[in-house]
Amino acid sequence: MLEQDRRGVVRDSVGVGLAVGAYGVAFGAASVAAGLSAVQTSLLSLLAFTGGTQFAVVGVVAGGGTLATALSSGLLLGSRNTLYAMRLAPLLQVRGLRRFAAAHGTIDETTAMAVAGRDPILARLAFWWTFVGIYLFWNASTLAGALGAQALGDPARFGLDAVVPAAFLALLAPRLRAGAVERRIAVSAGLIAVVLIPFTPPGVPVLASTAALLLAGGTR
Repeated sequence: MLEQDRRGVVRDSVGVGLAVGAYGVAFGAASVAAGLSAVQTSLLSLLAFTGGTQFAVVGVVAGGGTLATALSSGLLLGSRNTLYAMRLAPLLQVRGLRRFAAAHGTIDETTAMAVAGRDPILARLAFWWTFVGIYLFWNASTLAGALGAQALGDPARFGLDAVVPAAFLALLAPRLRAGAVERRIAVSAGLIAVVLIPFTPPGVPVLASTAALLLAGGTR
């Protein structure tokens, strides 16, 4: 394995970390707009560390949903990481305390970078560098977004109360640009949420549409 290959993997992984981590600013602002403090927002990023799940939680809270509904929605959306872990376990071959770190870092982007590796060594290198890059940049930008939104005062004055629905549309958009099956899944999940809004408690539409996405094979 050439040193050039290793440098290329590290470069690509850090690039993914920067690109994905920057999105944490939107989450920080959305979380504060939903009523969470900057400390609560940062803890959610530090401990949950999966963007779609975090946005699901604050989306339910912003809609007036209960804590139980918010956590249920987040756990349901994050359950796909279990499937990623099953795929990565034989590839990473971690033991001891490193298994906890690997489990925490198993998300969409680290999985994609790892399975794209041409051999196990490069795959493991890609996983860990992507994890560290995203984790550091995501948490730093989350804190920046939360503190910035908190300093502005009332989120509604600046339109920050629209960040959560806008973020969900951003998560949905890639599915609309994908194949016909993915578009049908995305549109169906959106319609489920819209239909349920007038008839169910806050948070239930997000939970139902998330369940529909997972059952149909959709991910973040």
